[in-house]
Order: sequence, then C-alpha cells, then structure tokens
Amino acid sequence: MSQQQKTIWFNGKLVPWEQAQVHVLSHAIHYGSSVFEGVRVYETPDGPCVFRLQEHIERLFGSAKIYRMLMPYSPEQIMAGCCEVVEKNQLTSAYIRPVALIGDVGLGLSP
Repeated sequence: MSQQQKTIWFNGKLVPWEQAQVHVLSHAIHYGSSVFEGVRVYETPDGPCVFRLQEHIERLFGSAKIYRMLMPYSPEQIMAGCCEVVEKNQLTSAYIRPVALIGDVGLGLSP
C-alpha cells in the first residue's frame, strides 16, 4: 500500500484500507466473476483530473450487463466514489481500479 492511500471506497462508503475485505469463499475468488476498469488520474496545474471517468464507468456497467451482474450502485454513485477516494487520500495522480464482483452466493458455477 502506498503511504498516501489510507481509505478505499468499498460497498458504498470509504473505509480504512485494511478493512476492505472479501470472504475467502467469494464467488469472484474461485471463478473470477468480476468486472473492472482502470482509470488514470493525472496531476494538472488545477489539481487532479480523472481521465474520461464517465466513459470508463459506462464501460464497467456494459461489462456487468454482459455478465448479467446486478450493480447495487448507480454510475453516478461509483463516479462520486472514485472522486472521493482521490480527494480524501489527497492524491495528485493515481490509478483507480473500480471493481464489481459476485460475492457471497455460495460455491458453484452458476451464480
């Protein structure tokens, strides 16, 4: 963990980095059932700038739809969470990794 990263957006709220945990029997761990994006934050003279956040989150939701994964948060909530992580951790440049995963549904191939 970087010295700068103290909190992470997890299940709709900022939590301390070490408290952002998923269960070892999570479906995503055993079967890779997750979708993600990689979003860059660049340092600018006006402060940090998230590169094409809306497009990245739209693609995240598109991937979830293809995977038939229900998203418990709106695109706006996830975008706000991404920005909140940058702000609260006082990041000037960063790589944000929004991840949605299938969690506690029991083991088996059909979540």
